Amino acid sequence: MTSAEDDPEGAPAARRRPGGRTARVRAQVLDAVRAELGEHGYDGLTMDAVAARAGVHRATVYRRWGDVGGLLADVLDAAGDDGWRPPDTASLEGDLTALNQEIQDAMAAEPPVMAALIAASFRSEKAAAAQRRLWEDRYARCEIVVARAVRRGELPPGTDARRLLIAATAPLYHQLVLLRTPPDPLLPAQAARTAALAAAAGAFAGPPPAGDA
Repeated sequence: MTSAEDDPEGAPAARRRPGGRTARVRAQVLDAVRAELGEHGYDGLTMDAVAARAGVHRATVYRRWGDVGGLLADVLDAAGDDGWRPPDTASLEGDLTALNQEIQDAMAAEPPVMAALIAASFRSEKAAAAQRRLWEDRYARCEIVVARAVRRGELPPGTDARRLLIAATAPLYHQLVLLRTPPDPLLPAQAARTAALAAAAGAFAGPPPAGDA
């Protein structure tokens, strides 16, 4: 996500949106998109159903968002317009565990909006682009977790924050999105510990292995 400035902790500031009626209409419509997507999935998501659920004239929805892809993209962009910060538990393993728990809780929530948005990103180019922007925003905000660990002496200088964060969170997405297994209450801490131990040993310090993106 783009922003005008960064805060002292390195997290991008939430983008300012217009207020008044425009903001109310946007909130109503995006809430309707989340509800429709959670209940009916991408294939059941229509502009008319969103307009009806939001109590907004269909012409307003078509004029502002254009199509279903535009709605999905705005839902994802709206997720970056918040003040979310990564947890600070005073240890790398604790921070990664808390992050993983947030991911697992969001993926297991009902209706399954987060899972539905991930699935929709494979069907809509606009949603896919917006999801990439959201991931970039979240990774940027979470870099402070690694920076704090380096300052505490838990990690070697030069630890690649992005590679470490991906390694810590990937098991959650593998289990919940790819394998579609029920949430494992032990997995957030196990994945965090594995990544923290590897990082402390220098696995993510220096340049990535040849062939890595």
